[in-house]
Amino acid sequence: MKNIVLGILAHVDSGKTTLSEAVLYKTGCLRKLGRVDHKDAFLDNHSIERDRGITIFSKQAVFEYGDTVFTLLDTPGHVDFSLEAERALQVLDYAVLVISGSDGVQSHTETIWNLLRKYKVPVFIFVNKMDLTGVDRESLMSELKQSLSENCVDFVQDSDSFFEAVAMCDESLLNKYIEAMSISDGDLREVISKRAVFPCFFGSALRLEGIDELLEALAKYTLMPHYSDEFGAKVYKIADDGQGSRLTQLKVTGGTLRVKDTISGTSKTREAWTEKVNQIRIYSGGKFKTVPEAAAGVVCAVTGLSNTYPGEGLGAEADSSKMNLNPLLSYTVRVLSRVDIHTVVQCLRELEEEEPQLNVVWNEQLQEIHVRLMGEIQLEVLKQIVLDRYDIDIEFVSSGVAYKETVKNTVEGVGHYEPLRHYAEVHLLIEPGKPGSGVQIFSRCSEDKLDKNWQRLIMTHLAEKQHLGVLTGSPVTDIKITLVSGRAHKKHTEGGDFRQATYRAVRQGLRMAESVLLEPWYDVKLKVPAECTGRAMTDLQNMNGEIDPPMPGPNFTILSGTVPVSQIIDYQSEVLAYTGGRGSLTCIPCGYKPCVNQAEVIEEIGYDCDADVENTADSVFCKHGAGFNVKWDEVYEYMHLESELKKNEDLAPVNPNAKRRTISAATDKELLEIFERTYGAVRREMHNPLKTAKTVSDSDKRYRPKKRKNNGEEFLLVDGYNIIFAWDELRDLAESNLEMARTALADVLCNYQGFKECEVILVFDAYKVKNNPGEVEQYRNIKIVYTKESETADTYIEKTAHKLSRDNYVRVATSDFATQMIILGDGSFRISARELKDEIKAAQDAIRSYIDNEKNRKFSTIESRVQLPEQDN
Repeated sequence: MKNIVLGILAHVDSGKTTLSEAVLYKTGCLRKLGRVDHKDAFLDNHSIERDRGITIFSKQAVFEYGDTVFTLLDTPGHVDFSLEAERALQVLDYAVLVISGSDGVQSHTETIWNLLRKYKVPVFIFVNKMDLTGVDRESLMSELKQSLSENCVDFVQDSDSFFEAVAMCDESLLNKYIEAMSISDGDLREVISKRAVFPCFFGSALRLEGIDELLEALAKYTLMPHYSDEFGAKVYKIADDGQGSRLTQLKVTGGTLRVKDTISGTSKTREAWTEKVNQIRIYSGGKFKTVPEAAAGVVCAVTGLSNTYPGEGLGAEADSSKMNLNPLLSYTVRVLSRVDIHTVVQCLRELEEEEPQLNVVWNEQLQEIHVRLMGEIQLEVLKQIVLDRYDIDIEFVSSGVAYKETVKNTVEGVGHYEPLRHYAEVHLLIEPGKPGSGVQIFSRCSEDKLDKNWQRLIMTHLAEKQHLGVLTGSPVTDIKITLVSGRAHKKHTEGGDFRQATYRAVRQGLRMAESVLLEPWYDVKLKVPAECTGRAMTDLQNMNGEIDPPMPGPNFTILSGTVPVSQIIDYQSEVLAYTGGRGSLTCIPCGYKPCVNQAEVIEEIGYDCDADVENTADSVFCKHGAGFNVKWDEVYEYMHLESELKKNEDLAPVNPNAKRRTISAATDKELLEIFERTYGAVRREMHNPLKTAKTVSDSDKRYRPKKRKNNGEEFLLVDGYNIIFAWDELRDLAESNLEMARTALADVLCNYQGFKECEVILVFDAYKVKNNPGEVEQYRNIKIVYTKESETADTYIEKTAHKLSRDNYVRVATSDFATQMIILGDGSFRISARELKDEIKAAQDAIRSYIDNEKNRKFSTIESRVQLPEQDN
């Protein structure tokens, strides 16, 4: 039996839940058909869902058809609960997109289609409500091709035209069809699984029409994914079972999950955790059965895990990428019941585990709770859940759109915390990030400056808090924060000291930087009757939108572009009014852009960052046995450590996706003088690190490597990412495929090692990989090291060079200034990225020259031995 996880998605009121009921009824899981309007649907079993007649929570059911076991996930169709639907997409093998035959492709349908494309989910399309008057199959098929994909194909036929339509969707399939004039079921499975073809079916779920054809196709044209033997699982939802138990809903993506298995992970605040699985439940509607184990491909709910979160990867499974959809509206919570407001905060925090994008923020200064929501319906549902679960009555007051802040320039933030018998200082490099990148955290601090345990603590504090900007107090985004330096006291430093210093360093850096206010924007698609085109264009332009040229049609005009959310929130009702109900507006979040009226918004919000004592930028220093406060703009004058930004303007975080400029190489003599002025003289046998093996002469003598003067070996340690982003050809390759860039560098070094006959160790950062123990790989004739969690390549190289240089001749290839300084003190030699490239080129030229000489020698020998016959005149 093959296992398939199948999701059903749709725009609200397209008949999605009715289709789920029909499928379960046809496969024998239900004895009686439920109906949404009768409030007895099998999957809409929550009281709020039955009262409102819409799906709010994704539900699971299991059914069999033929040789296939399907796990059905029924997802919400209303736009306010699209986050719940997007989370379910992370575990789907296939999806059925339901479209109303009477309404066609609607606004939220296009949003779902884009999400399915992002998560690369193969799609079957079911056009519902075909029993209604005026519904035309051909026109609907044409709309599907125009609005969704040209590769939508009507599968309810079996003729030459059908095979031709399928073949035209894929070039390799077309070649097979031309040769054999037929297409096999295996070929169809392949093209559907890679999203080259989208099968379309038509029917009426309420009347059970077209259901058999859909089920037959799902069993016939789906492929079970390949799963590894190593355990892995993807968490897609956190829920409460109504009895106080926390449910972690996940899909096993490798190996087998068993009751009492020990699971390890890392929390959102980067704290490691280990817990046992108490129970494994397989849900079907509101009921479940417990099982002793769940194999790969099974969707289940697990109890006993209290630190999991949606999108987390367990075991070998990686964490999910950032969600595409995010709430864009901000609300203030008002408590109507007689209950302590901090109790309400705690209750909302529990709900935030189930809905992470709720983004609960407690403003100590204003004594207010702020949350983010998708719309009015979600607001009403959240209010009802709080009342039902906690017996607390609340209401929401709109705070407008959810703004964010970022920075335009690079600064060094410094935080110092030194009241009596406490000590911590933290230096952070704060840089602008790419749009949509969020807050990225790195470390480039040497363990010689600050112990690894303190560095981990700082990284935890950076991740655990939502850092607020200084313009409006909105969360910061699209920035890179890099730990570059820090200091602890052997006797007086405690863990809480670095929390204070870290928070103050971030805040001080934001005060020093040039901040920019960001607001959310929509990708909009406005469809209006031709006579309303002028009005629509004027409206969008007045909203400060960026509008593409209109696309006129026979009766309608389509306008596309981007518009600030704040300007278009209530525009849907206006469109319906001036078009007489014939217009439609589709809005899809497209991220954040600079606010078009920044000064006006800042003045309206009236945020005073100096009065925000919970997010202070000031530092605390100690003098005469007592702590004293130093204002944020005077911290540089009091700080105990040297500014890393001024010392090295080229300092950059270890980020494989970022371009790193090669530091122009200072000579070894200059670096040695700097080191000795600071740390004292270094005594060692001088050696020329740039000396290369002599090239092959014109004679037939074979190349022999140079003889070493001592019995030790020669080692070359290479900082992988530093070299990749210093060499133009590798940097360009890394932008499209980082793995190919790593392999290309390794291949070059293999050839170089064969020529030099030295030990080559290529080191790559893997310190950001969760639970990574580190790995040493033998790649042909060199070793490749992937550092363990929280260990940078610089740290590994410094330790290894220190150890090897006692008895061996060690060179380190890097253009990192700080690493160059440290290895000089260890008795090693440094070689810059440019110099390494020159050496490799010289070696390649020598090898090429040798090969050419060998070819010429052999050809001459053969020619001398073979006497060619003379030609007749």
